[in-house]
Amino acid sequence: MFLLAEDGVVVRVSPSSQRRRLETALSLTRWLVSHDFPATEPLSLPQPFTHGPYAVTFWRHYPQPEDGAPSAGHLGALLRALHELPPPPTRLPRYQPLASLKNTVDSSSYLQPVERAWLTARREELLEAYGGLDFPLGHGFIHGDAYPGNTLWARQVVRLGDWDEAAFGPREIDLANTFQGVRFGRTSEELDKFTHQYGYDIRSWPGLRVLCEIRDLHTLGSYIRRADRGDTAAAQQLQHRIETLRSHDDRARWSAA
Repeated sequence: MFLLAEDGVVVRVSPSSQRRRLETALSLTRWLVSHDFPATEPLSLPQPFTHGPYAVTFWRHYPQPEDGAPSAGHLGALLRALHELPPPPTRLPRYQPLASLKNTVDSSSYLQPVERAWLTARREELLEAYGGLDFPLGHGFIHGDAYPGNTLWARQVVRLGDWDEAAFGPREIDLANTFQGVRFGRTSEELDKFTHQYGYDIRSWPGLRVLCEIRDLHTLGSYIRRADRGDTAAAQQLQHRIETLRSHDDRARWSAA
């Protein structure tokens, strides 16, 4: 990701293999903006631009203030508005939990055989549990990666960004990610505000724990790939997370670094 500060443009460089996903994100965000939903906005030009193994997209830059990011409550309000929208005209993939993790684990050069075996078994266990869930909020258009870190100030407005994982799936997916954030220090007060703004308390639903555990495992993917490239800090955090999960330590703090 690159910032062209003088032009107010963010340039995102992705593998060209993700072109279809990028086209979906571009089409979707343009539709959202046309429906007055505060999504991060792509520039109005033909994109993505493909060059060799790369696909490039261009987005408006939203300079952030120094006195605080948007709150979990802001995200709750955004998700409520998002879930009330009509179905978008863009064809969305069906949400498939932990779909990319399998290839990441199988191809990793960093993971030890015992770690690979545990991650594979844990993934299968969680997918089986997921298959048995009932979803009271129903299925529809979801962001897929909604958590407060994907919100941005745009002056007095809060916008929701990073639409690469948008899908058709259970709406509870968009809520659970914020509750998994207790791993990173999210407080009960923040969760209460999120719940109030969305208008539904997912904590009363027995499937929340399964979705949080799926999110826990999902977050390992980027750290595995970074560890494969020799990133020692990522490898240390990865080991900490795996040890935390294997010991069922729900109170251990994780770092987002």
